[in-house]
Amino acid sequence: MTGIELYDTTLRDGAQMEGISISVDDKLAIAKRLDEIGFHYIEGGYAGANPKEDEFFRRVRELDLNQARITAFGNTRRADVRPEDDTTLKALLASEAQVVTLVGKASEMQVRDVLETSLEENLAMIADSVEYVKAAGRTVFFDAEHFFDGYKQNPDYALQAVRVAAGHGAETVILCDTNGGTMPGEIKPIVEAVKAAVDVKLGIHTHNDTDTAVASALAAVEGGVLQVQGCVNGYGERTGNANLISVAANLKLKLGQDVITDEQLASLTELSNFVAEVVNMPPHAYQAYVGLNAFSHKGGLHSAAVQKVEEAYQHIKPNLVGNSKGFVVSELAGRGTVLQRVRELGFGDDLTKEDARNIVNLVKEKENEGFQYERAAASFDLMIRRSLPNYEPPFELVDFRVLVENRGHGRAADGSQVTSEATVKVRVGEETLHTASEGNGPVNALDQALRKALLQTYPKLEVVRLTDYKVRVVSAGTDTSATVRVVIETSDGTETWQTVGASPNVLEASWLALADSMEYWLVRHAEENGFG
Repeated sequence: MTGIELYDTTLRDGAQMEGISISVDDKLAIAKRLDEIGFHYIEGGYAGANPKEDEFFRRVRELDLNQARITAFGNTRRADVRPEDDTTLKALLASEAQVVTLVGKASEMQVRDVLETSLEENLAMIADSVEYVKAAGRTVFFDAEHFFDGYKQNPDYALQAVRVAAGHGAETVILCDTNGGTMPGEIKPIVEAVKAAVDVKLGIHTHNDTDTAVASALAAVEGGVLQVQGCVNGYGERTGNANLISVAANLKLKLGQDVITDEQLASLTELSNFVAEVVNMPPHAYQAYVGLNAFSHKGGLHSAAVQKVEEAYQHIKPNLVGNSKGFVVSELAGRGTVLQRVRELGFGDDLTKEDARNIVNLVKEKENEGFQYERAAASFDLMIRRSLPNYEPPFELVDFRVLVENRGHGRAADGSQVTSEATVKVRVGEETLHTASEGNGPVNALDQALRKALLQTYPKLEVVRLTDYKVRVVSAGTDTSATVRVVIETSDGTETWQTVGASPNVLEASWLALADSMEYWLVRHAEENGFG
């Protein structure tokens, strides 16, 4: 196994995921990062599909790429249409991409029942299209769509499709598990059979419908393919594509293939988060290698062991992929976990082991009340700070009140019938501030009123915004008296943090989490806010 190529299709196949829409500027920014990470091919999109794709192919020529080659994607010619008259082939050449990926059927059933043409005409469509694009001076890849399903139904015809593409000039033929239903154990022997039957470089394109896309891609590599296609974070239609980040890390760290440099490997976590932010999708905390929790340890025994020997409960050193280990603070945590977090905050000399034990006991008490700090590290950090003898909070709550009014047949300016108003009284130093604000809901009203009060003293707090709000019932009660947990995610545009509150009263739980979110940012930026 030498010279394995990584082919990224995030900008085309990944963009087919529900909820993702990528602007041209965003596509260009992602393409630049993919090049920096060392991916060999970047599929820009479906040539001629819409003005946005055309603009991308026009503007991407101005990017100063280090090594990646931009590819344009499109179908083989239509049935009974000459290549020179086919609109898709014209658009592919008009894109000026020097690499063109043509997709054609490699399944008898797909040809007969979906294309509704003859098996012979489909092979002619492949041959004519590859030859036409090749004659225009472009490198041609051929995506053999539905190859594995087609091979299992009629191996002779699936192989014919590969032979025709190779025989007319395709540099690489990519075997596609389009429906994502082929098991990894089936992939390798089929790849080996194709490799023995056809003299052409092979690639693999797997979908994740059985949650085995990465495993199948690696099985194909072991079978002899030299190109792996996939998407950052596994984005894509239905359940997604092979996660190219996991593929790259596994090839490099587990199979010894230098597909990217050590420095590029250490940027995988940053790449994952960058692309997630650009496409406006939340990062997957449990994603292998690069997820926030990929190297987190909750159990006290595990945490203590990893502090002694990092490999005790980790398969690699997290920094190899740009990640870091974390110690989850929960009712299962031990004193060592708390002390580790104390040291990370720079308070190693301020808290004794007895203090740490007291904090562990407090965590257990709080979790019994409904709090949970696994996904609310900011609230836990504040708990530690509040345990310090000299800690002075930037503000203190005096009281708050929330009024929710149903205006009957009348409507508010935004068309709603229900309005919310919050009144907040907080103490900052020696001054008590009393403010009120309306919102599109009680929590938004609380947020606006608290912000209105604090901005008088801390104007830089303006950059802080609530970005997510979750409520969960954590203990059953009589009628509506259950305890609820509120987790709030907040961002200042650079950092993101989570805080937690719990109470039988959802507004009190919301207030606790909201107040923590503001206090956390203020203490983190104490010097620039003029206190501490």
